Amino acid sequence: MVRGKTEMKRIENATSRQVTFSKRRNGLLKKAFELSVLCDAEVALVVFSPRGRLYEFASAASLEKSIDRYKAYTKDNANNKTVQQDIQQIKADTVSLAKKLEALEDSKRKILGENLGGCSAEELHSLEVKIEKSLRTIRGKKTQVLEQQIAKLKEKEKTLLKENEDLREKQGNLEAPLAVPALMNGAALLQLRDAAEPVKSDDDVETELYIGLPGRDRCSNRPSG
Repeated sequence: MVRGKTEMKRIENATSRQVTFSKRRNGLLKKAFELSVLCDAEVALVVFSPRGRLYEFASAASLEKSIDRYKAYTKDNANNKTVQQDIQQIKADTVSLAKKLEALEDSKRKILGENLGGCSAEELHSLEVKIEKSLRTIRGKKTQVLEQQIAKLKEKEKTLLKENEDLREKQGNLEAPLAVPALMNGAALLQLRDAAEPVKSDDDVETELYIGLPGRDRCSNRPSG
């Protein structure tokens, strides 16, 4: 009698499901054992029943040894895979950056008026518009910077004028107390000089007349007595 093909879906009958589980579990364990013996392979098998019971098989000394080997392998493989992915990403980024740099260099040369032989009329017009836009931006920034510098210079000028005015005021305040004693001292000196000089009257003035050659006795016309 030919056995019909089993439909791959959950067995609804609990008894049939348990019987099928026991048969296929034993068959799976047997196949795992045969694989390890015939092919000299390290085989580890873990099965949990619907009720949570554990069934295991390990061709190595213990199941834990096979699990540790699996963890180490997956970790190394994951690291290698990550490294390879990073390397590929770096290579892709490098190629992309190289292309962008080349495009920027070509654009720079065109802006400077170089290598324009292969440009079409549309490309030249687009380049002209970009240059004019850049010039407007640069001129606007230049005007802004100059205005800021002028404003700073004006503020500095106001500060210097204020400081100059303050210095003049301080100088005037320092010279004022010195001027009064100087005037007073000058007036006192004049009074002392006038007091020291004798005052001559008209009666004390004497006039003498000498007649004769030099070297001889002089005769005086001054009346005697």
